[in-house]
Amino acid sequence: MLSSAGVKRGDHVIDLGSGDGRIVILAAKKFEATGLGVEIDPALVEKSKANARNAGVADKVEFRVQDLFKTDLAPASVITMYLLPEFNLQLRPALLALKPGTRIVSHDWDMGDWKPDRTTVVEVPNKAVGREKSSRIHLWTVPAKVDGLWCASGLLRGASIQLTQSYQTFSGTLGWRERTRALAGSISGNELRTPAGSSGELVLEAQGDVLRISSAQGNMALAQGARFTRAAGASCS
Repeated sequence: MLSSAGVKRGDHVIDLGSGDGRIVILAAKKFEATGLGVEIDPALVEKSKANARNAGVADKVEFRVQDLFKTDLAPASVITMYLLPEFNLQLRPALLALKPGTRIVSHDWDMGDWKPDRTTVVEVPNKAVGREKSSRIHLWTVPAKVDGLWCASGLLRGASIQLTQSYQTFSGTLGWRERTRALAGSISGNELRTPAGSSGELVLEAQGDVLRISSAQGNMALAQGARFTRAAGASCS
């Protein structure tokens, strides 16, 4: 799970339903991250603290007896969980509200129609839960919120981008000087990317209420660097 999320030094891992603390402890010991384990069973939290001391990472990790639905997830760059499907769905709104680029890893269970960016199947011959002797590791990256109208300034003044978003995919149009270009692609964190077609690849970067063309090819090459601001109303006028 930690490898799938690309955990590294500087990451802060929050494990929801942390059990004996093994994921958070491994994140600190092997991947040099910091971490928080949230568990409702006090005995398991005490065991986790002891395990952290024995592993020499007690200064890098914390364990709390806490309801995972009342946990502040904002400090996390990575969230790991092995929860039942109904809990994943209850958590989904809070996860989607996290900062773009936050990675979420779930053991076995998905999140309904929010499809994972990647699923890895791992053989587990001695798995005690379920009939299958394998585990599915699902990875999501929280996408920026880009749905709506964006209005250009500067180089492309008068241009607009209208986007419709469904989780980590988007579609829409770029309009400028009576011409339009259809847009469709994927969102990974703050980056929106359209596949290369007849007009070439287009890459946009979302930062809050600003959308910038960070890379453009073909007849859009001169637009590289153009900035769009989220519209306050229904038009750019």
